[in-house]
Amino acid sequence: MSGPHDLFVRSTFGHPERAAAELRALLPSHVVSEVDWETLRQEPGSVVDPELRETESDLLFSARLRTARPLLLYVLLEHQSSVDRWMAWRMLRYVVRLGEQWRQEHPESTGLPVIIPLVMYHGSGEAWTAPRRVEELFDLPEEAEERERWRALVPRFEYLLDDLTAEREEALKARPGPPLVRLAWLALRYGRTDELAERLLDWRALFAQVRAAPDGAEHLGMVVRYLLYIGGSSVREAARQVLHSVMDAQHAEELMRSYGEELIEQGRQQGLQQGLARGRAEGRAEGVLRILAARGVHVADEARQRILTCTDVATLDDWFDRALTASTLADVLADPAQ
Repeated sequence: MSGPHDLFVRSTFGHPERAAAELRALLPSHVVSEVDWETLRQEPGSVVDPELRETESDLLFSARLRTARPLLLYVLLEHQSSVDRWMAWRMLRYVVRLGEQWRQEHPESTGLPVIIPLVMYHGSGEAWTAPRRVEELFDLPEEAEERERWRALVPRFEYLLDDLTAEREEALKARPGPPLVRLAWLALRYGRTDELAERLLDWRALFAQVRAAPDGAEHLGMVVRYLLYIGGSSVREAARQVLHSVMDAQHAEELMRSYGEELIEQGRQQGLQQGLARGRAEGRAEGVLRILAARGVHVADEARQRILTCTDVATLDDWFDRALTASTLADVLADPAQ
């Protein structure tokens, strides 16, 4: 299930015009001037590893250069609360996957399009400190001259980084782009901090610009939904004050009530899913014990408690399958790697 950060980023930057603002802010000036931005479009598909889908949202865009050569702009929007040291390696893997996909779709091509990876990071106040170059991940000699000799033998690759945590509010407000994008940058920058409620009140003018733009009501609702998802009571009250300053009281309260009810329903659904997961785990644990009892395998109290308190369904499924043929408790609970 996608989290609020993932949904907000996708809703905001999944549109080419708004993605262009992020790309223009980070790409080298000579690339910005050579891209035909009218040709920018989002590409379908994903190359992010399945196990990362809960924490990351990748957006892939393609565009053509003014010389008509194709260019792939790969944007990985990072939502982890902690810095990932191995991001450069993962980004290299994604670029290789995109290159392989290009070769399969264009077998007649003798070259690859340029693929530019970009990471957007908005952690909980901690600046991004992970290496941006793959070569920095290799264990090379410490001595400078020797290090340079060995560095020439390892892959050279670097990704672009938009570390929002390192940006000041004034700088984000001054970035070129639609009002929604500038407001999104600010919300992402301060969304994990205790400053959010206070700063919201200073963004009234930007909220008003979003409201006045085409599809302003929809976009304003998107921002408010995100703020209510990530913030507490102080953020909720600040959002209410801001809404009352940019629209009439009735519509402001309807918006707050609508997304408040949505949050309640979401919480109810999450609670239901968690309850179902717990019920499945308990049932599977009981099944393991019943099979072992039927096979005459003795289960000590400590092991019984371990089985009954396990909440990882995959582990319980593994124990269940082993119990069907087990002759001892060790056959069930032993680490398969040992």
